[in-house]
Amino acid sequence: MGVREEVIPFVAAAFIFGAVIAFACKVCGVSIQRAVWSGAVPAVILTGYFLYFFRDPERSAPEDESLIVAGADGVLACIKDVREDKYINTDTVRVSIFLSLFDVHVNRAPVSGASRFLGYFKGKHFFTFKEKSSDYNQHNAILIEGRTRCLVKQIVGPVCRRVVYWPDHDNPVNLKKGDRIGMMKFGSRLDMYFPKSDVEITAKVGDKVAAGLTVIGRIKGGVKQ
Repeated sequence: MGVREEVIPFVAAAFIFGAVIAFACKVCGVSIQRAVWSGAVPAVILTGYFLYFFRDPERSAPEDESLIVAGADGVLACIKDVREDKYINTDTVRVSIFLSLFDVHVNRAPVSGASRFLGYFKGKHFFTFKEKSSDYNQHNAILIEGRTRCLVKQIVGPVCRRVVYWPDHDNPVNLKKGDRIGMMKFGSRLDMYFPKSDVEITAKVGDKVAAGLTVIGRIKGGVKQ
């Protein structure tokens, strides 16, 4: 299983943190052996967690282009009909996935198509399990246009302070379903909006899903946008 290179500064910070603890213990008169252990234990624990958090397993999405896959690992927290008038301009179904601190945080394209970065939008930091986080929290917005349209929002929570979109920010990029598109760091929420008339969502609230693997719905036959 691969690990994202973004882990490097976090591992470095873990060892610096451990060194500071060890130094502080030594200054306070603790023996060298105990000071080293006092710093090494938290450093190793933090490093282990960061390596686990930044894991990036290889995955293969189902070949059937009519199938829609989850864009993130986590629990399917909400399926809701909403009007989206900013980018899709139609009635949509919004599928929301909540990520815990123990889920894989690499995001993947739910459908194939041309992916366009719409921007990073400042906002609040409500807990992402709350409904209002979809409308008010800081987020990245991405629009994927293929057999249907999919608006993806990488939403920041009170713990997650950064969301990253990896493809070109200035030009559309053709993606295949399941391709990596970015990452959300340390717990967050991913919302996917689809035109309601285009899709049938088959997943259920409470389902545990995996990005690029779990089928959450199907594009209705003959859809072309």
